[in-house]
Amino acid sequence: MQVSDRSGGTVRHDDLGAGLVGTALQAMIFARSSGRWDEAHAAARAVTARPLTGHPTQASLYRGVPALAYALHLADHPAYARTRAELAAETIAIVADRVDTGLRRMDSGRPPRMAEYDLISGLTGLGAFLLRSERGRALERVLHYLVRLLTEPVTVAGHQVPGWWAADSPSGTTEHGTFSTGHANLGLAHGMPGPLALLALAARAGYSVDGQDKALDEGITVLTHWAQPHASGTIGWPGPLPLDTFLAGPTPATKPQRPSWCYGTPGIGRALQLAALTRHDDQARQTAEQAVLDSITDPLHLTQLSDATVCHGWAGLLLTCDHVAADAKTSGIAHQLPKLRAQLNRHLVQHEIPQDAGLLEGNAGVRLTLHTLHTPRPADLGWETCLLLN
Repeated sequence: MQVSDRSGGTVRHDDLGAGLVGTALQAMIFARSSGRWDEAHAAARAVTARPLTGHPTQASLYRGVPALAYALHLADHPAYARTRAELAAETIAIVADRVDTGLRRMDSGRPPRMAEYDLISGLTGLGAFLLRSERGRALERVLHYLVRLLTEPVTVAGHQVPGWWAADSPSGTTEHGTFSTGHANLGLAHGMPGPLALLALAARAGYSVDGQDKALDEGITVLTHWAQPHASGTIGWPGPLPLDTFLAGPTPATKPQRPSWCYGTPGIGRALQLAALTRHDDQARQTAEQAVLDSITDPLHLTQLSDATVCHGWAGLLLTCDHVAADAKTSGIAHQLPKLRAQLNRHLVQHEIPQDAGLLEGNAGVRLTLHTLHTPRPADLGWETCLLLN
């Protein structure tokens, strides 16, 4: 079911990225800082007034039962205790179904569709919820699944490709053209860096399974291999790769990708940095941090940003780089943060905060970024785990 937002369009009430769950999450984080819960409670009522998506093929960290479970966990308010427990139990059941389905697909030797494992729709996102909240056996099963995803190749059109090769196109549909045999996705939101980042974050939190180190090493190898040079002298990663381009290997790129959280170098660089830190791989760490630094100092990168959002714009870039800088070996990225904050503030003066709902594409994500980075910080609530940044 959909409801209207302030921009006059429609928005799914149980969507974290572009709907009212994102708005509720923002209100709850603000309430934990201020102690004033009226707005947060109103936002929660707006979400729960309608049925939540709970079918395993549709529910994910960013939609339905798991999305609201994530927000209520971060709220940590006694008024939500019963609902939070019920939603957590439903989410664990969803995870079990999704893992079983994914393992059956693996055993068949077929490549996955992108939404089986990615952050937004798949098991990586559900694993992020479990890492932040429930953990236990359900998280262990997700980690085992992701290890197999990163270490067990599949065969596509007679060629051996990584197990995370997406059988569909970057849009999630089946095509007969460029992506008729699927694609390699290197974006944090939808590709292999998502599972890599989650495995690294789990290891940092003390959770590991057999094969996890090997999976981290495999992911590091892929991302360092595909850190291709640009004509400007910088390095970064390409967009979605069709089979022939992937098999041919990296080539110098004439133009870098937009430096976004979702698909761009900053998000990919953070995933590589997290994995490198976990595996004590100084060379990979240096590659990750240099690529991120390049992306925020090269005008060819920055001129491609045109909005303030977390997914594609200045807020996501700033938030990602803040986390990269906190773990970086050198201070170069940290020195650029004031400039990035000024760019975001200047954009907001000229264009105002987006009026759409949601964490990724709307005002909730921008407001949370400003709250997190521009005000004296409360206790670290870790809401950015849904972005795989911490």
